[in-house]
Amino acid sequence: MKIAYLGAGTWGFCLASLLASKGHEVVLWTSKPEFASLLSKKREHPKLHGYKADKKVVITSDLKKAIDGAELIVESVTSMGVRPVFEKVQALGGVECPIVLTSKGIEQNSCLLLPEVLRDIFGEEYKDRIGCLSGPSHAEEVIQQLPTSVVSASYDPELMLLIRDTFATPFFRIYPNADIHGVAFGGAMKNIIAIASGISDGLRFGDNTKAALMTRGLHEMRKLAVTKNCAPETLNGLSGLGDLCVTCLSKLSRNYAFGRLIAEGLTPQAAKDKIGMVVEGSFTCVSAKQLGEKAGIAVPITSAVWSILYEGLDPRDAVKSLLQRAIKEEHL
Repeated sequence: MKIAYLGAGTWGFCLASLLASKGHEVVLWTSKPEFASLLSKKREHPKLHGYKADKKVVITSDLKKAIDGAELIVESVTSMGVRPVFEKVQALGGVECPIVLTSKGIEQNSCLLLPEVLRDIFGEEYKDRIGCLSGPSHAEEVIQQLPTSVVSASYDPELMLLIRDTFATPFFRIYPNADIHGVAFGGAMKNIIAIASGISDGLRFGDNTKAALMTRGLHEMRKLAVTKNCAPETLNGLSGLGDLCVTCLSKLSRNYAFGRLIAEGLTPQAAKDKIGMVVEGSFTCVSAKQLGEKAGIAVPITSAVWSILYEGLDPRDAVKSLLQRAIKEEHL
């Protein structure tokens, strides 16, 4: 089928090529004409050296060209970009085909999950055409065809299975999960805990500290999940714990790298500049803090990360503050 792929970052480039390798006609869209020209000419992403886009991938900066006749739309823009990009899609006349979200985040102020953002743009009648794909999946490894397992989710069971069948390969295993809110929520929240893990390693606190951070971070995710009608047990799966592990433990993780650079003395902006790609956790920690405040749920790790990024709190003081919190019985 014809697939419009919106977003030509490393993940978009990687998945667009994967889909084309399965025989689909893929049009990869980027908002930057110069970048579209570069990718069309070199067929290689500047952040993924040595890997060429499948020859069947067409690259464009013309959004209308990308979506015209599409039987499926996949997005990998950024969580901040989901609303403006799909408002442009709506302004071009809208679409009837299903949309698969692969970005991970929570919208600021509205505190909407990304599937809810699409429902807000296209209306409730579009609900069953919204799905997502999430889980432990660094583009740098998937493009090498290193094995991983991820999750497909949708409000509609048939679309959930269509996503599985469309993307699945022998090295890219996909498990369906009907809890689309839980899948989207886990993918968003793990980026905040990854920043905290990077800060911990940057301060040389050791593996014990990071293990505790990840475990209490997962607990924080599960507590907050109920505010978005998620099944807390979804956070124990690939789109929660699985993605949390890879993002907190891998040097390929830009959220982890971001936290580590801050602990080593860089300002948040300087750390972002050095990474050169979007750090989703810096956006989502604002949304998650807002969500916790609205629901009256304490999110101490999220709040500590927010204070470091937006109030200039010294990372060591943030750790001291976390350690001085009243100790309560562990509830799982």
